[in-house]
Amino acid sequence: MKINVEVECTPEEARRAMGLPDLAPVHDRYVAMMVEAIEKQGTPEGFEQMMRGWAPMGEAGMNFWRGLFDASTGTKSGG
Repeated sequence: MKINVEVECTPEEARRAMGLPDLAPVHDRYVAMMVEAIEKQGTPEGFEQMMRGWAPMGEAGMNFWRGLFDASTGTKSGG
């Protein structure tokens, strides 16, 4: 036997129904911190240094993302 149940609700209603926490304030704070950090860095090198500190696995993580961006744009970075 197969039973299908279709529920129509917003993502917010689904989150509440499943008992998940509201992470909107955390997300807003994180985005505000990123914007503030980018504005303070001001240079591509400063931004790269900031991202290097946030990247998982340090240099290996940066190389992974660099490779993805290079593949998507058809370029090859010298780093």
